[in-house]
Amino acid sequence: MDCATGNGQVAHVLAKHFNHVCASDISSEQIKHAHQANNIAYKIESAEHTSYADNQFDLITVAQAIHWFNTESFFQEVIRVAKPGAILAVWGYANCLVNPEIDQHFLHFYQDIVGPYWDKARVLIEEHYRTIAFPFEEIETPSFQMKVNWNLEQFAGYITTWSATQKYIRTTGINPVPEFITQIKPYWKNEMPVTFPLFLRLMRVK
Repeated sequence: MDCATGNGQVAHVLAKHFNHVCASDISSEQIKHAHQANNIAYKIESAEHTSYADNQFDLITVAQAIHWFNTESFFQEVIRVAKPGAILAVWGYANCLVNPEIDQHFLHFYQDIVGPYWDKARVLIEEHYRTIAFPFEEIETPSFQMKVNWNLEQFAGYITTWSATQKYIRTTGINPVPEFITQIKPYWKNEMPVTFPLFLRLMRVK
C-alpha cells in the first residue's frame, strides 16, 4: 500500500517488484494523472481511513507525506491493514546540495525569502522525521542519497514548485525565483549534479 501516492511515482516503482500495489491519495486531480500499470489499483481516500481489508499488505510506504497525516489515526490503520511481519517504510528528502557557492544562496532563499511561508508541518521534514514517535519496532538503515543532473532551468522549476514559493507568489504577487536564479547563474555550469540526502524510517509493524 502506497499512502498519499500523489501521481503514483512510488507506486509505479513498487509495481515492478510486487504482484499487486494499492495506492491512495485524497486528491482526485493527482490520481487522474497517476502513472498507470496493470497491477496498480488507485483509490481516492485518506491514509488514515482506507477501505482496504484487514491483514492485507506486506509493505506500507509513505514518501515525503507523513508530516501531513494525523499520525495516531494512521498508525492504527497501519496495524489494521498490515499482515503479520509487514514493514512500514516512511521516507523523505532533505534540502539539496550543489556546491558551496550555490548552497549558500540556496539556504538564504529557503530560510529567509520563502521561509516564513512554509507550512508548520515542514519542521518535521527538517528534523528528518526523528521526532515522530512510531509505535513499532524500528529497523536500522544505512544512509541514502539521490542524485540528478539538472540544468539551471530544471533547478528553477524545482524551486518554483515548492508550496512556500507558491504561497509567497500568491501573497505578494511577486515571483522570487528569477532573482534567486540570477544570483546563482554565475556558479551554474550547464548540467550540474544535484544531491538530495534521503532519510528513511523503517518499521516492523507486527
